[in-house]
Amino acid sequence: MNELAGRVAIVTGAARGVGAAIVRELIARGARVVAADNGASIDGRTEDPTLIAAFAAECGAAVIPLPQSITAPGFAEAAVGLAAGQFGGLDIIVNNAAILRDAFLFKGNRVDFEAVVATDLTAAYDLLRAATPVLRKNAWGRIITIGSTAAFYGNYGQAAYASAKAGLFGLMRVAALDMARSGVTSNMIAPFAASRVTETIVPATPAQATYKADALSIPAAPVGRFAAFLCSARAQHITGQVFGVRGRETFVFSQPRPLAVATTAPDPSLDDLAALVESEFASHFSALETDLDAFSSTPVL
Repeated sequence: MNELAGRVAIVTGAARGVGAAIVRELIARGARVVAADNGASIDGRTEDPTLIAAFAAECGAAVIPLPQSITAPGFAEAAVGLAAGQFGGLDIIVNNAAILRDAFLFKGNRVDFEAVVATDLTAAYDLLRAATPVLRKNAWGRIITIGSTAAFYGNYGQAAYASAKAGLFGLMRVAALDMARSGVTSNMIAPFAASRVTETIVPATPAQATYKADALSIPAAPVGRFAAFLCSARAQHITGQVFGVRGRETFVFSQPRPLAVATTAPDPSLDDLAALVESEFASHFSALETDLDAFSSTPVL
């Protein structure tokens, strides 16, 4: 259990759910962690900094709490400085913190959309901006991004959340490319586990009701275990990938690439394009289903 001995991590959204499971797994394997969490409600409107203090006390000396909002000015520098000052370095970044403010497009507002993007995407970028110079200097590092299948499938009323998580996918890929020569890997995990996000689901179909009931029975610990694997020496060759963890099931996701190609005639008419799309592309179209519908099968626990 010493695979991560000497390694130092920053984990955001660390006090509960998936974040807490990741912290527990990292410290169980020898890492020390700056655990950042301001105790925000799921919509980010209220805070309770006592949550991370209590969690850190439970974990012991291997965890230093940082009860600051990840969107606060200077948070990223403060987190990196705390890791260096308290533990002597920085090796692992886990961008996990997220909020939700769901609304149908025709009922939403820009303020809520921007609040979600600021927490779920912009703050993740800012932490990587501050941390990657340290990881490059180390010539070793791990970046773990906690994503969501909502980014790939979509879900009703989740324009803000799905957009932010889709942005995280792009950020993860760019980080993998930018840091490849430095021995730093970057991967994404889409977790399936009981969490505050799961609790907020309002099923719109029987399949979604099944998804929610099953999801609330799935522990977060397997997500923490897989994150620890990605942080270990065994995963040095793995970067730029998207995984899913659902209990004892682990997925690797495809990433958008051309499925088919067709060449048009010169100056095609709209009828020509319609015929081409129907004959060459229609069989490759993705179903218009939500992530809750797609993963409504019974999980293996």
